[in-house]
Amino acid sequence: TLPLLRPALPLLLGATLTFRALRRALCRLPLPAHVRTDPLRTWRWHNLLVSFAHSIVSGIWALLCLWQTPEMLVEIETAWSLSGYLLVCFSAGYFIHDTVDIVVSHQARASWEYLVHHVMAMGAFFSGIFWSSFVGGGVLTLLVEVSNIFLTIRMMMKINNAQDLLLYRYAGQRTLGTFLLGILLMLDVMILIYFSRLLRSDFCPGPVPGQQHKDKFLTE
Repeated sequence: TLPLLRPALPLLLGATLTFRALRRALCRLPLPAHVRTDPLRTWRWHNLLVSFAHSIVSGIWALLCLWQTPEMLVEIETAWSLSGYLLVCFSAGYFIHDTVDIVVSHQARASWEYLVHHVMAMGAFFSGIFWSSFVGGGVLTLLVEVSNIFLTIRMMMKINNAQDLLLYRYAGQRTLGTFLLGILLMLDVMILIYFSRLLRSDFCPGPVPGQQHKDKFLTE
C-alpha cells in the first residue's frame, strides 16, 4: 500500500483543478492581434500563460523552501518539509493538467517532448508524494522554473511575432544565465552549511554523536 495515498490524492486533485480553473480564467483575457487570428497560436498562448504562472509560483516557492530547509541541498532523499511536500504536489498537479490539456487539444504529436518531460517529472514527484522520499530532490529540480520564467516570456513574444523587441533578446540571454546563477547560489548555500557545521564542531562541541551519525560527512 501507499503510505501517503489518502492525503496525497485530494492535494493532487485540488492542484490539478486549480490549474484548470486558472486556464479557464486566462481564456477570458484579450488576445494579441497576431495570436487571435490562428486557433493553434491561441491554444499555445493560453497554454503558455498557465505555464508562466506555474513557473513564477513554483520557482519562488522552491527558493523559499530551500531557504527554510537548507538541508534539502545535501540530503535530497530524506530531507522533508511541509512546504516542500505541498510544492511537489502543486507542481505535479500542473503537469497532470498540462498533460491532459495537450492530449485533449490533439497536440500530443506536435508536443510529444513535453509529454515525455511531464511523465518523467510526475514519476519523480510521485516518489515524494506517496512515499515521502526525495521531496528535497523534487524541490531542487523545481529551481529550473526560475529560468523557465524568462524562457516562457520569450516563447510568448515569438508567438506574438515580437522577436524584434529588445525584451525578446534580453529574455533569451537571461534564460541560461539565470539557471546557472541559481546553480551557483545553491552551491554557495551548500558551502555555507558545511562551513557552519565545521564552526560548530570546532567551537561549540556538543555531545558525542550516536552510532547513526558517525558516518555522516562533516557532522556537527
